Amino acid sequence: MRIKLLVEYDGSDFHGFQRQTGLRTVDRSLEEAICLLTGEEIRVKASGRTDAGVHALGQVVAFDTTSGIPPDRFAWALNTKLPADIRVLSSEKVHPDFHPRYDARSKTYRYLIYRSPEGYTLQRRYTYGYCRPLDLPVMELAAKELLGEHDFRGWMASGSNIKDTVRTIYTFSIEEHWPYLIFEVAANGFLYHMVRNLVGTLLEIGREAMPLQSITTILQTGDRNQAGPTAPATGLYLVKVEY
Repeated sequence: MRIKLLVEYDGSDFHGFQRQTGLRTVDRSLEEAICLLTGEEIRVKASGRTDAGVHALGQVVAFDTTSGIPPDRFAWALNTKLPADIRVLSSEKVHPDFHPRYDARSKTYRYLIYRSPEGYTLQRRYTYGYCRPLDLPVMELAAKELLGEHDFRGWMASGSNIKDTVRTIYTFSIEEHWPYLIFEVAANGFLYHMVRNLVGTLLEIGREAMPLQSITTILQTGDRNQAGPTAPATGLYLVKVEY
């Protein structure tokens, strides 16, 4: 049977989600816990591969098992085997053809910025410290320009070999809840580093280092060099995946 897991993790001490030889990764930790529990050597499938330092509140993972453990008990059982920086929130049986990535209709990411010069020591693993003055209304206008279906290759990491770079952004909000500035974006999919590059661009616009019209220019040209820098991984969270 195929089991679907809803997983949260603190990405600070992981070298990303995907298995890498000799490195601590989220998928390897999950697979080792499943093996300890069931005795099976399996490979998990996920809705997406988060980078080193990126966190998840709602990562979706699936795997196949012949274990007799009731599907809804896998969450509790796996949590007895997992390290403290990974937790399975729920588990259920799904159709054998279910795929966490290919069946996803939308994904939502959140990016947290810590705006205060005080207290960042305890926030540094989970936010991006950024204290420069920002023009939030202009940033909100820029975010609105990104809504809809566009070619987002201008915000894709250099070296990526993805050929289809058209994505649809459904919502993109920016809210200030001092000392946090919260970006939240939902789309039918994301390119490599796309969210972090979008945040970096909006911050440049907010501090008036780039004009608002830059969004249109980048959408038209697809030139990564005209976009802003990549925001650090520490502030990024995979919030939820919808099917």
